[in-house]
Amino acid sequence: MDTLGREFERIREVVAEADVDGPLTAKEILTLLDECDEEFESAHEIATILGRQAEYGGVRVIRSSPYQYELGERA
Repeated sequence: MDTLGREFERIREVVAEADVDGPLTAKEILTLLDECDEEFESAHEIATILGRQAEYGGVRVIRSSPYQYELGERA
């Protein structure tokens, strides 16, 4: 699995464990990751990872302001 895939899996697992309903912004996801001591630099990094993963499945990008992300099962 490449770096992008590993980072996405870390994000997906934390969001799944948080058991949240509905889509989240990158900033909200970063907060969840911080609470679980997962180290990511910024909401922009999260958005980049999720945007790239969306091309392969497993993430739905909702183009609102701000963008929101809905994570599914493994792609």
